[in-house]
Amino acid sequence: MTNANYSDRIAALRARMEETNTDLVALGPSTHMAWLSGVNPHGDERPVMLLVGPKEAGFLMPSLNADSARQMTELPFFPWKDDEGPSEALSRLLSHVGVAEKTDPSIVIDETMRADFAFRLTDALPTQYRRFTDDTVGLLRSRKDASEKAAIKAAHLLNDQAVQIAFDSLKEGMTERDLQDIIRGHYKANGATPEFTIVGFGANGAFPHHHTGDTQLVKDMAVLIDTGCRLDGYPSDMTRCGYFGQPNSTYEDVFATVELAVKAALTAAKPGAKASEVDAAARDVISAAGYGDLFLHRTGHGLGVDVHEPPYITASSDVVLETGNVFSIEPGIYVPGQFGVRLEEIVILTENGNEVFSEMPRSMQNRPAQN
Repeated sequence: MTNANYSDRIAALRARMEETNTDLVALGPSTHMAWLSGVNPHGDERPVMLLVGPKEAGFLMPSLNADSARQMTELPFFPWKDDEGPSEALSRLLSHVGVAEKTDPSIVIDETMRADFAFRLTDALPTQYRRFTDDTVGLLRSRKDASEKAAIKAAHLLNDQAVQIAFDSLKEGMTERDLQDIIRGHYKANGATPEFTIVGFGANGAFPHHHTGDTQLVKDMAVLIDTGCRLDGYPSDMTRCGYFGQPNSTYEDVFATVELAVKAALTAAKPGAKASEVDAAARDVISAAGYGDLFLHRTGHGLGVDVHEPPYITASSDVVLETGNVFSIEPGIYVPGQFGVRLEEIVILTENGNEVFSEMPRSMQNRPAQN
């Protein structure tokens, strides 16, 4: 994780809580908790929560995990033992954060929290006003700061190297798993961990979420690589496509159409635009070329601590994009039984538009078919 100032993040959350008339934000073991506090505790059936009130905050924490977790934060702990149960500790924590005495507090609950944790919390509070984190922690996380931008950039530069090496390593008879191993080996050799790697040879590229397998590379076969690593707590994500041998005219036309769709979405992606407008910019290009039915998914997703997080670039989203938002632009065309082409960039919105993190060209990665 970056050298985040967690006290500043909690202060920003409290300011947002005041703006939204929120009395309590409750987070379970999750990337929300890690982003806000630096604490990423062991998660099991034992209730763990970070509760943030207008002035105070604290952790409900099993005693057996408390000493380890205390190394990561100066916030107070309300520990509980297995033979006691968490109810009394939770009651003291609710009083500490100033919500126990409110008659109908407005609370925000981590959407990734276990249901039994959430019900335990709501059963302890007389409230009808509950919502998820979209306009509090989620909103703050979507506005990336300079340290996050630098971490995401570093992860993408390493990803560029791995993908370039992968295309340069193509040879007849190798399997998708062989290429996956090359990519992941480069990550590990450079201090990163693999986040995911999709390698699709030929018709497998027409499955957007193909499970990399044992399909062998043969002459005149399309290649799709969608992969990302995690470096210093932040991930990368990029898709590049090419051909082993001589691409046919259909592949070339599809590739050119997807590239035009990426460029259109990049032009549309700027502060003040709606997410749906960015999606439409890419989708309209593909539809006009006659491939609309073969664009099977949204145009993009946010990226930060999680590979998929808000904002989501969909046709139905009215979310207004802001400076600091980071998200993918990844239109694709998937021709069943033949190939798929998806070209993906991760961008950060700036005052003047956007910046692309990857420095690897999107041009077709053609390689001669030879042993």
